[in-house]
Amino acid sequence: MAISVLRLLFAAILLLFAAVASADEVHDALPQYGLPKGLLPDSIVDYSLSNDGDFMIELAAPCYIQFSYLVYYEKTIRGKLSYGAISSLSGIQAKKLFFWVSITGIQAHPADGTIKFEAGFISESLKESEFESVRHCKATASIRGGARGFFPEELLPLPVSEV
Repeated sequence: MAISVLRLLFAAILLLFAAVASADEVHDALPQYGLPKGLLPDSIVDYSLSNDGDFMIELAAPCYIQFSYLVYYEKTIRGKLSYGAISSLSGIQAKKLFFWVSITGIQAHPADGTIKFEAGFISESLKESEFESVRHCKATASIRGGARGFFPEELLPLPVSEV
């Protein structure tokens, strides 16, 4: 009995190391494609990248990161990776004023040190330095300054059809 428990524990540890290696591989691959490694959270558990650039990233759970804007990452993120850009992106939303917008594309502009985020026909550029390090993704979001308190129902992104 003790041997089977030890085997199970050993298998769990191996899976944990495999998940960490997968996350590190994804973050290390982004700069090879001209993108900063901090575009994605630290909670990657699995990913796939095809030869034509189509990718799928699986997170441990949906989560939030506070950049210049509050960003929501769904459990599954998909898109097409090419040098300096991600197109056909799904699974990432940003809160702009009172609305959640789906990020549909990302482009690096190294000459001016910015990253352009596209949400349909609108776009906004942020400093690339904001995405240099990989950030911890949190299950809940907090309002900057903390003065208002936390109301989770206000922070949940609406499905695209409701926006």
